[in-house]
Parts: sequence; structure tokens; C-alpha cells
Amino acid sequence: MANVSEVLRSFLARPEITEVCELRGSFGLMAFHGGNLERTTDVIAAEVAEQTGSSYYGVIQAAPFRQHIPSIRFDPMHSESLAAFLDRVDTVIAVHGYGRDDRFWDILLGGRNRELAHHLGTHLAAGLDERYGVVVDLEEIPDGLRGQHPRNPVNLPVNCGVQIELPPPIRWNRDAANWSDHEGTPRALDVSSLIAALCAAVSTWSAD
Repeated sequence: MANVSEVLRSFLARPEITEVCELRGSFGLMAFHGGNLERTTDVIAAEVAEQTGSSYYGVIQAAPFRQHIPSIRFDPMHSESLAAFLDRVDTVIAVHGYGRDDRFWDILLGGRNRELAHHLGTHLAAGLDERYGVVVDLEEIPDGLRGQHPRNPVNLPVNCGVQIELPPPIRWNRDAANWSDHEGTPRALDVSSLIAALCAAVSTWSAD
């Protein structure tokens, strides 16, 4: 069986995969399940990073390819781009997508930086449609979505970070019947609201 480094390196070397690293400020945004996998997550992370002067790391899968590599397998020892990103940042937000029938409207804020999670939660609750539940309490987040593993990239910077799990409705353009910003689909209003709320949260964050 191939070891972890071989799996990640071969995955990142595939022609369907684009690895993106944009180094700016010491705050970072990540979306390493982007493109055709957890759709719209890379668009959100990249735009928030650009608008706030933050660094950005993304892994984009081109359709129809879809392969899920667990977060803890994204090891900076086996990705020069990820290593460069993590060398630059001290605090991060990792944007993910998930889908569960019993949590269809919930935005989950995991990761080990709980102060930042509460800060983000306040901005998201104020900036989004009231249908969305913003879940900050780790005990209320399903175990596999809490982002607590020490090897998860969201926890590798010195201040760790927050893993945002976005449900389908906030990433879906209901008018266009497709994922927002995917395959030429226009941006959904909820995505615009989410980006604005995240930008406000990042811009007002202090690690003090």
C-alpha cells in the first residue's frame, strides 16, 4: 500500500488538480477541497483573502474529477506550496463544505482557535439570513467535523484557526439551479453575504 506522502504527491500531480498559493498577510484562508469537490469553497476563501489582504492556499479539482483526501493528509512536508503558505501565516480560516440532512442549514465553526470561532460566529449571525444556524459550541458539532486533529492544516499555524463547514443551501444558487460560481453559474446572494461577513470578521480580528 502506498504511504501517505506518495498518495498526496500523486494526487497533487494529477492534471485535474491545481494547487494555488498566494502569499500576502499573516492571516490566511484555505480551501483544499475546492473546485468540483466541495463546490464554491475555494471561491469564498480566495475572495475573502484578496479583499482583506490575507494569504490564500487552495486545491482545485476540475470536473468531472472528485477525490476526497482527508484534511490530515495535507502535510506541508509533501507540498512546497502548503509549506510556504504555513510559513507565512499565524492564523487561518479553512473553508469546507458538507451535507447532512439533519444539519441542512447549519454553519459549523470548528478548529482549535475558539476565540476566533466566537468572533466569526458573531459576524456570521449578524450578516446572514436568519435561516442559517451558526454553531460555535464544539459539543454541538458532529465529531468528524470539529477540526480538532493536530495534523489538520487549520491547526498548524502558531495561533491555529477555524474550520468552517458550509451546508449546501449557502453554496447553491437556487435561481440558476447550480452551485454558485461553478461552471459559469452567477453568484448567489447568500454567497455574497457570506463573503461580506467573513471579510468584516477578518478585518476586525485581533490576535491579542
